[in-house]
Amino acid sequence: MNLLLSLIPALPLASAALLLLYGRHLTRSLVTTLGVGSIGSAAIVVVLLATQWTATAEPLRVQLWQWFSVGSFSVDIALYLDQLSLIWLCTITGIGFLIHLYSSEYMAHDSDYSRYFAYLNLFVASMLLLVLGDSLLLLFLGWEGVGLCSYLLIGFWHQESANGAAARKAFIVTRAGDAAMALGLFLLVAEFNTLNIQELLAAAALQWERGGTMATLACALIFTGAVGKSAQLPLQTWLPDAMAGPTPVSALIHAATMVTAGIYLLARLNGLYTMAPNVLFAIAIIGVATSLMAACAALAQTDIKRILAYSTISQLGYMFLALGVQAWDAGILHMMTHAFFKALLFLAAGAVIECLHHEQDIRNMGGLRKRLPVPFWSFVIGSAALAALPATAGFASKDLILLRAWEVAGDGTWLWGVAALGAFITALYSFKLVFVVFFGEAKTEATHQPGWRMAVPLIVLCLFSIVGGYIALPLADVLPLPSHEPAHGTIAVISAAIPIVGVFVAYLLFLGRQVSVEALTHSPAGLWLSGFWHGGWGMDRFYALLVVMPYTRVARWLRNEPIDYLVAMITGTAVFFNGVFGASQNGRLGRYVTVMVLGLLLMFLVLVMGVAA
Repeated sequence: MNLLLSLIPALPLASAALLLLYGRHLTRSLVTTLGVGSIGSAAIVVVLLATQWTATAEPLRVQLWQWFSVGSFSVDIALYLDQLSLIWLCTITGIGFLIHLYSSEYMAHDSDYSRYFAYLNLFVASMLLLVLGDSLLLLFLGWEGVGLCSYLLIGFWHQESANGAAARKAFIVTRAGDAAMALGLFLLVAEFNTLNIQELLAAAALQWERGGTMATLACALIFTGAVGKSAQLPLQTWLPDAMAGPTPVSALIHAATMVTAGIYLLARLNGLYTMAPNVLFAIAIIGVATSLMAACAALAQTDIKRILAYSTISQLGYMFLALGVQAWDAGILHMMTHAFFKALLFLAAGAVIECLHHEQDIRNMGGLRKRLPVPFWSFVIGSAALAALPATAGFASKDLILLRAWEVAGDGTWLWGVAALGAFITALYSFKLVFVVFFGEAKTEATHQPGWRMAVPLIVLCLFSIVGGYIALPLADVLPLPSHEPAHGTIAVISAAIPIVGVFVAYLLFLGRQVSVEALTHSPAGLWLSGFWHGGWGMDRFYALLVVMPYTRVARWLRNEPIDYLVAMITGTAVFFNGVFGASQNGRLGRYVTVMVLGLLLMFLVLVMGVAA
């Protein structure tokens, strides 16, 4: 089992190294074999390991070597497997394989085919290292690797300056959270002299008091890292712009890697966060606020990928809400179901975009229901799961989050109310997407049908988007779970009915046209509100005024290197005196004698004045 566990991150890492070093000299078929086969092999290893390991059900730790040792502080390169990390392994490798297979057709004509798969494999390897890291330092190494790969993949088509700008934005914004996370790790080292996760959890339970200052500060700093990586308020602005990368990259970022890293971090450190109830409450507040904000923003978008990007931010908000109210099981279940239907939606969107000459504006689409049947049914099933309609995977997880939120003493009513409003808007924009893109009048001609390498992943993900919510997750040994099932009364019925009402309203607005959308959106208030939501609630403008513009002005002032003026003044002074003293050394004996006499006379005068005084 030790070998199998080591192979899981090693396979995609080795493939990435080979493709980076020798990719240009390999045939496309060999690149495909390495790129897709390494992730498929890792998925097979995960299945084999799961079947062998679950027989013992004891956590498995594999120490590869000691990273470093300084005094009494040491860090090992060690991998740790338990039920929590196994769930992420299955999600990353399973969905990652489907996205890689899809990519082999979607990117088949790209000139940088080998570089694409090298980055993609390195992305998956970094995420695997993150979830298998036995220490927070090794986890942080994978964390930063994911950030690097997101930069490389978002800006993959670097010929366009906008793509490079989006990549830099993602890298810089997430670095803000990572810096806070690093400070949190420093505090943990100072407090416990270890970064081993299991040792930290045990020590915190013994040494920290619930609600203590150190517990609150450390958890808040680490949570800030999760806010950046998982695109929560106020660091969510990078994710919509990350759509500049290839569509399969968007699917991988949103479904199986990167944005779920923050969810994993908080779930893994649940023992620390139970000692900081104020931070948990802040997590719930930020989560529910993000879910509503992003849902409204998604409703106002016209780019098919940006709609899905904002929906990801919103669904991540529900996961943070679940973790904040300590519904760990609901949050992790929604992470998994969201991975299924969000990968499905992004890959289906990629098929639509490719078949419509890379058109992404939904206002230029329509009537694709019969011309693109596989993407159509993929969108119907994926949107139903996103809207959390009954009998879908999304319903099983999101409904559980709403019910857990209702149970929170004192705060449950309004937490549930805001989350329920977000769920209604989610159903509204989900089926706005279906009705506008696939029904009505055709505005752009579809050139071809997706091939089998694009169709098979869609069909598999359709299946999991229906039944995936009913997979029993083995979390009892690693997370504190509620001792009772959520209430199934009036609130449960209302929670289940909300998305159905949302779909019905979407039908009235965007398909049946019983209610005029133009009358709502073209009024003065509607124009302002839609513009405000379309701009992401003005967050980009806020950061532009607060950070970007001041930085740009300082950079322009420093463009001519003002420090050079100081250096020039010093060197100019030296040159001046060098000229003065150099002129006195002209080789004329008479001048030398004159200077000596004048010097002696000056010394004599000084002595006389001193005696007189």
